[in-house]
Formats: sequence, C-alpha cells, structure tokens
Amino acid sequence: MSDVTTASRDVLRLAQPRPRWFAPGLLAGIGSAVMAVALLACSAWLITRAAEMPSLAFLGLAVVGVRAFAIFRSVLRYLERLTSHDAAFRQLAELRLGIFRRIVPVAPAGLASTGRGDLLTRLVRDVDDLQDLPLRVVQPLLVAGVTAGLSVIGIWLILPLAGLTLLVCLLLAGVLGTVLPRSLAARADRELAPLRGALADEVLEIALNLDVLTAFDALSPRLAQLARTDERLRRATLRRSAGVGVQSAVVALFAGAATLGALYFGIPALESGGGLLSPDLLVPTLVVAVLVPMAVFEVFGMIPLAAGAWRQVRVSARRVADVVPQAVPAEIPVDVVNPQELFSPDQALGPVVLELTDLGARWPGQVDAAVTGVTLRLAPGDRVHLAGPSGAGKTTLAQTLVRFLDYTGSYRLNGVEARLLAQDEVRRVVGLCEQRPWLFDDSIRQNLLFARDTATDAELEAVLARVGLAAWAAQRGGLEARVGERGVLVSGGQAQRIALARALLADFPVLIVDEPTANVDSAGADALVRDILTAAADAHRAVLLISHTPVPDELVTARVTLPGR
Repeated sequence: MSDVTTASRDVLRLAQPRPRWFAPGLLAGIGSAVMAVALLACSAWLITRAAEMPSLAFLGLAVVGVRAFAIFRSVLRYLERLTSHDAAFRQLAELRLGIFRRIVPVAPAGLASTGRGDLLTRLVRDVDDLQDLPLRVVQPLLVAGVTAGLSVIGIWLILPLAGLTLLVCLLLAGVLGTVLPRSLAARADRELAPLRGALADEVLEIALNLDVLTAFDALSPRLAQLARTDERLRRATLRRSAGVGVQSAVVALFAGAATLGALYFGIPALESGGGLLSPDLLVPTLVVAVLVPMAVFEVFGMIPLAAGAWRQVRVSARRVADVVPQAVPAEIPVDVVNPQELFSPDQALGPVVLELTDLGARWPGQVDAAVTGVTLRLAPGDRVHLAGPSGAGKTTLAQTLVRFLDYTGSYRLNGVEARLLAQDEVRRVVGLCEQRPWLFDDSIRQNLLFARDTATDAELEAVLARVGLAAWAAQRGGLEARVGERGVLVSGGQAQRIALARALLADFPVLIVDEPTANVDSAGADALVRDILTAAADAHRAVLLISHTPVPDELVTARVTLPGR
C-alpha cells in the first residue's frame, strides 16, 4: 500500500465522526426514512379502503397511523439534520486541528512546493468537502440500505413476486446508477479539486502582482490563461453534472419498473383472490405494493449520489494528504523528546553565543545541498555581514538557523547542540527578519504587539523611533495607522523597519536580517542597512546581516562570504 493511500485513509478516518456523535443522526435518519415509506403506504391503503366506503371503525387505525407517521417523519427529519450536522461540524473542527498539527512540524520549508492559492484551497475547500463523508456518503448509504431492506421484506410479505421485483430493481438501480455516472464523471471528479486549486493560484498571483503585470504589459496573457483554466473548470463541472443527471434518470427508470412489476404480478393475484389476506383487503394491499416503490426509490436514490460524493471526497482526502505528509521529511527538524534548556521559561533571556562548524543544509526533495561548509561564530555585540552570489545558500542558512531546516555538521547555542533544544527554544533566542516580512492587515500597534503583547504605547513609540519610523507613523495617524493587507500601504523599506521594530521588541539575543534591501530602491538601501545595524546594535545582541548591499566597515565587526555553486 502506498504512503499516499495510507495517508488518505488516515485523513478519511479523521473526517468520520466518532460513533457516539454519529449514531443519533444515523438512527434519526433511518427512522425518518422508514416513516416516509410507511406514510405513503398507510395513506395509499387509507384512500383505497375509504373509496370502498366501509365502516369508520375499519379506518380509524389507518387515520391515526397517517397522522403519527407524518408527525414522526418531520420530527425525526429535524433531529437527523440537527444531530448529523452537529456531529460533522464538531468532527470538522477536530479535522482542521489535526491537519494543522501535522502541518506545523513541516512548515514552512516542507510546504514550499505547493502554491499559496492551491494550499489555501486544500486547507479550506478540500477540508470542507471532507464533511461530505458522514453527511453524503456514510449516512445516506446506511439509511438507504436499511430502509430498502425493510421495504423489500414488507412488500414480500404481502406480495412475494412484487417484493422480488422491487429487490431486483433496487440492485440494478444501485449498480447501473453508480457505474454509468462513474464512466461519465470520474475524470471530472478527479479534475475538479486540482482545477479549483490551480484557479485559486492564478487569481492570487494576478491579484498580488497586478501592478507588475500591468507595467510590463503581461496582464492580458495572464487573464487569458485564467480564462482557459476557468473554462476547464466549467467543463469539468458540467461533466460531473451530466453524471448526476444520469443517476437521477436511472433511479427514476427502475422506480417505474418496480411499480410496473408490482402491477404485473399483483393484478393476477387480485383476480385469483388468493393470498393470506381477506378478499376485501386485496385491493388496498395491491395499491400499497404498487405505490411503495416510489417512496423507497426516493430514499434509495441517495445511494448513487453517495457514490458520486465518495469520489469527490476521496480526491479531496488525497489532496489534503499530499500536503500533510505521513512522515516528516528528513530535511525538516523534529523536536527531541526531552530537550535541554538554555533559559528556564520564567528566566529573562541572556547573552547567547552562536557557533557553526562545517554546517550544511538542503531543502526537502532536493538531492544536492543548498549550503555546505559554513563555519561561523556570533558572540554578543558582533555584527557580521554575510554576502555571496545568488544561489550560494544565504537564505537557506537563515532558515536553518531558526530550525526550519535540519542541518549537517554542528550548530551550537551557548555550547549546546541545536538538535538537543526544542525548536521553540531556538526561535526564542534566534530571531529572523525575512526578506519579505509578513505584516498583518491591521494597525501598526497590532503588528508590533504580535512580538510582545505586554508592551505599552510608550514602548511601541520608542521602538518606532529607534528604527526611524517615528515621524512617518505620526504623519499616518500614530499607532492606529493601518498597514494594509500584507503591508500594501507601506513601502518595502518601511515594512523592513516595522519587522525590525518587532524583532527588537521580542529582544532576540541573536538577530538574523535576511536581504532587507531586496525590495528597496538603491537610494534608500544604504540608509536602511545603516539604520538596521545601528538600531540592532547592542552589547548583549549578535546580528547577522545577509545582504548584497555593501556595508561600511565601521558598521560591522566581521564579514563572511559564501562561495557560489
């Protein structure tokens, strides 16, 4: 069995509610379906028998039965919807948490091969589709199966050949109603979820890069590609809808066949006057045998639909399983069971010495190492400039130092090998300002409080002044000024300064700043680098600046250059 199949089964198992949550909805669903069939049977018997104008005493029980079945059908239907959806939604919450628990150990480096739009689709739309497993697959199959079985037995008791006909029609409808739509819509079911992910990826790319695409006159080709993807999704949706239409047609065809079969075998039985029933009950009983298949097939029609829903659920489970690997890749670090501590949780952070000896690292799925042979020492007060050509592994090194990637060689913090420390402990003392810092669509205050939620407004304003943003923030309206989605309302340099302010609030003993000038014009790059090293300079803090921009000698204590590959 492949790892993907095993992972898909684990996801499906996690999507199915616990028996004690699932059972009430299932029992209520079976009860409601049985009441619906019984209501039609009792109504048909009552109307036919009443047409013969017997004594009211013969009709009293049937009248009570019609009322009781109608009331119980509605009540049980309501309870079934209430309890089954409650179980599915409760399990959906556990499913999301379970998936995120499995994602966290491999994020972010282990998710680099999945586009953001596609990842969002998998974690939202595909996970939502998994709630169809209990609601549209498991429960309908059980409800329809039990109801159909009881109905066949009931018709068999009053008219054996009609019961046999109903059984055969149900089996044929179940087989053909599943096989024929599958041949028409199986490909569409496999394509729908990936196409939705691809469409989300393209929409997100166009939305985020609209200014660049417009400036380089590349918007029209991207919109044309988006239209083609949307057209493929539309065709796949239509093919799937065609399969659903065939399902309905097959079920309706065999429902009519069961009714005709009941008439074919029932009329001779009526004429012969045989059977276990008294002669005056033969006509109402025949009507029941003829009309009950209509109600049975209305319930049984859920089975072919459940087969189609199962195909979609299985595809969604496979897509979720693909992004949530069964085993953490070897390149992704795993926390130790009994980690050592650099500082106790209630202890203030102190100076940290970072030492690398022949360190190497590679990305998941890659054969060649992205960085090798790095030897470096960072002590409190050091400001080291790390340079090197593109592709030399500078960003890989930064990701390794915050334990997003595992390493070869040695990586020590205060003499303790990083592998022996909890990853959270490493990130508590080693901070990273990324090349593209993430800013939340909120105020400057909230973006800073993210680093230290106990900071006062005075402390926030002080750290803004330290990174050179005091005047800018005041002009924008102070700490309540919003930065926009992903910082769209601020420039690249301002985003880097906000990220630096956030890192200073967190007070990391070791601070890594990765390519802060990547999204800054050349005129402001020198000033940004100078301000970063000046603001971050501290006797107890070590700073590793990764930058292509030349750095004056007086701002750094050492330089390291990674060779190109």
